[in-house]
Amino acid sequence: MDSKTIQRRFDLDWLRVLGILAVFLFHSTRFFDFGDWHVKNPVTYGSAAALQSFMTIWMMPLIFLISGASIYYAMNKGGAGKFFKDKVLRLLVPLLVVVFTHASLQVYLERITHGQFSGSYWAFLPHYFEGMYGFGGNFAWIGMHMWYVLVLFIYCLLFYPLFHWWKGSGRGVLDKLGSIIAWPWTMWLALAFPILLLGIVISDTGWETGAGGWGFLYYSFFLLYGFVIVSHERLQANIRRVRWVYLSVGLILASAYVFLVANIANPAIEPFEDAFSDLFYVLSACFLLPAFLGFGMQHLTQNTPFLKYAGEAVLPFYILHQTVLLVIGYFVVQWALLGFAKWMVIFASSFVVIMAIYEFAVRRVNALRILFGMKLLVRPVRSQTRERQLEEAARTM
Repeated sequence: MDSKTIQRRFDLDWLRVLGILAVFLFHSTRFFDFGDWHVKNPVTYGSAAALQSFMTIWMMPLIFLISGASIYYAMNKGGAGKFFKDKVLRLLVPLLVVVFTHASLQVYLERITHGQFSGSYWAFLPHYFEGMYGFGGNFAWIGMHMWYVLVLFIYCLLFYPLFHWWKGSGRGVLDKLGSIIAWPWTMWLALAFPILLLGIVISDTGWETGAGGWGFLYYSFFLLYGFVIVSHERLQANIRRVRWVYLSVGLILASAYVFLVANIANPAIEPFEDAFSDLFYVLSACFLLPAFLGFGMQHLTQNTPFLKYAGEAVLPFYILHQTVLLVIGYFVVQWALLGFAKWMVIFASSFVVIMAIYEFAVRRVNALRILFGMKLLVRPVRSQTRERQLEEAARTM
């Protein structure tokens, strides 16, 4: 595609908004699934665990894929200096703000609910800087849920030379790669093969470490995949054309994975879980991701006032969401309510609080906009406006 003729991709904006809302939904149910988390409800539910199993397949891979697609267009907006300045302001600054502010509140809630500390938040705060979180300490150097921002920032640094080459002298290689992937029955394999191969290489090693349902190394492939996809028109056209097939196959494989995980305690199911669960997990993601992109390209093409507002709010929303969920959830899980009622209260009240903080504080104050990775709010200079009005009035007299 000629980069000079590219229009803003509203489908990517919509998918980014929907993806972050999916993350919010995912974390709002973490109180109720079987796995450990910072704060837990006294009773856990299989339905929450099943939803978790399904969402981890595609949720964060989709976010990284969209990030890769966005980087493709960001490469048109200046040189390396502008690119890295933007990533520092959009990613590194908000990460550091969270690390040194409300990430400590998340760690505190985890410590008091797990019997690892007793006392007020202010009594805990001096202990926040003792040791590294994840290694027996408290200091949340990855910003808790902000690990995504940290990993994305690192990959932007590592892959910038490749991105720059692909958009310049290596454009022919990028086009050829897109042409290879463009065949409907190879586009899923182009993503699945390197992921499965990486899984074999790093199996039973420390490199398997990750979050969001995947190891950190796997996210590099989703990022690169997103970059390649939006660079090639025929590839995107084929993704739109086979979206229903990919969605159907992806849902079948995902359902099989969720079934195996939910019945892992069954002796008759356990051998199949050991043999096929990882394969179904990877393959379902490799079908669902292009399916979601295809539906986005086909149907989410219109700009609206809501999209403009939500697109700007999406990063502050992500930055705030987990802390607000945990604070509200800490109190709600202690109430004498049914699990679904608790979830409804946590979900709805957290959403309202997050949007209130964004609308009445972050969005309106330039200092906060900087800290939340947003562009400065340009305000008209009233005196200049008034002078122009007087000049116009004088000319019409």
